[in-house]
Amino acid sequence: MDEAREEVISRLHDSPFAGVLVCSGGGSQALADLLTVPGASRTVIEAVVPYSEEAAVEFLGARPEQFCAAETARSYAMAAFLRTIRFLARKHNIAETEVTEALNVVPFGAAVTAALATDRPKRGEHRIHVAVQTAEVTASWSVVLEKGARTREQEERVASDLLLEALAAVAGVANTLTISWRDREIPECRKIEAPKAWQDILLGRRDAVRLGVPHDWTGEAGAAIFPGAFNPLHKGHLRMAEVAQEILGRPVEFEISVLNVDKPPLDYFEIKRRTEQFSVDESVWLTRAPTFEEKSARFPGTTFVVGLDTILRIADRGCRFLVFGRLQGERFLTLDDVTLPDSLRMICSGVPAERFREDVSSTELRRGLRNSDDATEITLPSE
Repeated sequence: MDEAREEVISRLHDSPFAGVLVCSGGGSQALADLLTVPGASRTVIEAVVPYSEEAAVEFLGARPEQFCAAETARSYAMAAFLRTIRFLARKHNIAETEVTEALNVVPFGAAVTAALATDRPKRGEHRIHVAVQTAEVTASWSVVLEKGARTREQEERVASDLLLEALAAVAGVANTLTISWRDREIPECRKIEAPKAWQDILLGRRDAVRLGVPHDWTGEAGAAIFPGAFNPLHKGHLRMAEVAQEILGRPVEFEISVLNVDKPPLDYFEIKRRTEQFSVDESVWLTRAPTFEEKSARFPGTTFVVGLDTILRIADRGCRFLVFGRLQGERFLTLDDVTLPDSLRMICSGVPAERFREDVSSTELRRGLRNSDDATEITLPSE
């Protein structure tokens, strides 16, 4: 093994860094490198190679929009981080919420997604995405390789070394590795350090936090909560909140669940991106309540502001719902257009189409953003 590579790995093994690594489409040589250098059991808790699409979907819990993308690498890293937390909690017989404080260990999840040279012509770009997730940090590296400049084996080496560099950077150990980049190959490095409130939500130390307010929910009855992914926040959401406030006679607060039912939690880049869409005078809750059963337990006595599609998916948990119409296929449907059980219909109030109608789809907006040449991403300096 190259001396510089072995030196970096030895430093990683001597650090408190320990976690789960995921390699999908490339980067697997880094796993062999880590396991070859003595001391690997201190660093590597598990190594996973979900190479097929089916394996990737099973590991993530849902099909990603793209299998090789920065967002997918971050999702892999988040899922790996949570596996690390679970494994360490079981090993030491402690609660998962205690792992980062009770142990002399820095849990991490790290991942590579790559589209590299194959034995057949590839129409798309050759690219590598690496992500590392800890309790404090989400970090990512992305690079497009010069097509045809390297063999598959050489591209695999680059992906593996980029993963080792990323681990060293986040672990804070000296890096002696040197990757020979081509002139047009410029790795994009991004890192975000989370406020303690975000860390507490992710780790389960708190189940809800109101951004900008240093205390939890007061339990005050009669509140209005508008839950959603807000990916992205659009004029339909804002108009719904405005009309809801007029109807209910009280301010509407937004709620974003960091946890998801069928996929990894939001990473810190996603939390930052989604919460920054709101103005400073809008109240936004971050919670660990992905289902309405959990939301209603967390916010008792609340009126939830929802679209018709949401009300069709949930059951009565003792809360009331102000239901806005949604475009379903080619028809705009309101509460009056659907049949609900009497017990559910009794706790719903519908907003008529003449009072509110916005034919806006978050899915279509995301698709438009991905296809837009003007879409840009903020780049934070790596450390």
